[in-house]
Amino acid sequence: MQYSWQDTKRKYRHTSIGSKPKLVGIIVVATLLLIVFFSRSSTAPPSLCFDSDTVPLTEFDAVIAAEFNKTASPLVTVLYYATLPAVPELSLAEIRAPYDILLSLAPCNFLIFGTGHDSLMWDSFNPHGTTLFLEEDPKWTYSTLRHFPILNVHTLSFATQLSDAPFLLLSYNEDCWGGGSGNAMMRLKGNKGCKLALSDMPDEVYDRDWDVIMIDGPRGYYAEAPGRMAVIYSAAVMARARKRSGVTHVFVHDMDRKVERRYAEEFLCMKYKVSEVGRLWHFAIPPAFNINDTSRGFCS
Repeated sequence: MQYSWQDTKRKYRHTSIGSKPKLVGIIVVATLLLIVFFSRSSTAPPSLCFDSDTVPLTEFDAVIAAEFNKTASPLVTVLYYATLPAVPELSLAEIRAPYDILLSLAPCNFLIFGTGHDSLMWDSFNPHGTTLFLEEDPKWTYSTLRHFPILNVHTLSFATQLSDAPFLLLSYNEDCWGGGSGNAMMRLKGNKGCKLALSDMPDEVYDRDWDVIMIDGPRGYYAEAPGRMAVIYSAAVMARARKRSGVTHVFVHDMDRKVERRYAEEFLCMKYKVSEVGRLWHFAIPPAFNINDTSRGFCS
């Protein structure tokens, strides 16, 4: 299979303040957030996650950050998107698909790979739940926390490059599953021998069953980028290792790209694909009875 590294813009696009698409987007996102807000009981405002003395804010950032101390976060989200000259990269239809699942499950455990201008929106869609972001770019982590100080964001390093994708797909059965522990999560945590295993995520990631996993990172549009191979593989392992009842909903963005599509077919399995909207695919993956039997592939 030939792999191409076609660039797709990262997570958001700029548009003029008065443009009609931005106005429509703001109205729809605001409506969704207000639905969440009016279904949420009052809670004490959360504390900030960093010291503003060490993370300087622009005037706009400072206004938004200060609002978190006195205003419910969904309403701050509406304020943020109404005054920002950028809108999320996902289309409104793509946003609505995971929103419907989150609304049906909330409060739930929501794991997101990648951050951007839409991060506050995703967090607000999961009231009273646990939402955790994992970002590969320290500068983007810094920017996200500067804009959205209430979010839970961790920087995550990767051992892969997009150019490795074909080889890793051929070698994972031996490198990642040869011998080893019967505990599926131990196939990830500390497993340095498997490049596809995200081995140094925060302990919280390994300890929880994640109800919804959104994959919109890391970068995967040039040969030296980390690519999303390890994220897709690790999400598949976590979904199959689920201890609670029910399925794990996995959403993968940028499915117009060959690597994302091929790895999703290999590890997330087309038989578990529920829908696709634009460049977003939705999988609903049940726990596996025997997670360690991959002799016939993940999707056998």
